[in-house]
Amino acid sequence: MHFVTGGAFNGKRKWVKAFYQLNEKNDYVWISAYEKNGAQMEWKAVDSFQTITVIEGVEQFLYKWSNQTNWREKWHDVFKSWEKWELENPMRKLVVIGTDITKGVVPLDERNRNWRDMTGWCYQDLVSHSKRVDVIWYGINERLK
Repeated sequence: MHFVTGGAFNGKRKWVKAFYQLNEKNDYVWISAYEKNGAQMEWKAVDSFQTITVIEGVEQFLYKWSNQTNWREKWHDVFKSWEKWELENPMRKLVVIGTDITKGVVPLDERNRNWRDMTGWCYQDLVSHSKRVDVIWYGINERLK
């Protein structure tokens, strides 16, 4: 598992595509919460033959759960399904892209505060389970793990 984070519009997508040399000829799937209706799509692991799966905008997927009390269960279900998907085949690679939201500023709105907190907890899970972690600022990566 590879977790990539950084600020909004700081080149995370471009960096991942370059790092993994993703193009039309590669065998990969890109699941984006930023695409039309993207945050509404199902993002649990599916049995596929793709070598690389990229999940972009994980914070947007989490936002739709931010007013639910069972969000932690949902997160663990999704997270474990992807972890299992990756471990079932050594050729598979999961890349998760998540934007750093609020940069430490505590939102006034309760739902946004909850979203910020839960995203931080979920990112901690991602970091602890990832073999590699990169922060992208202005198109430049800093490898943390």
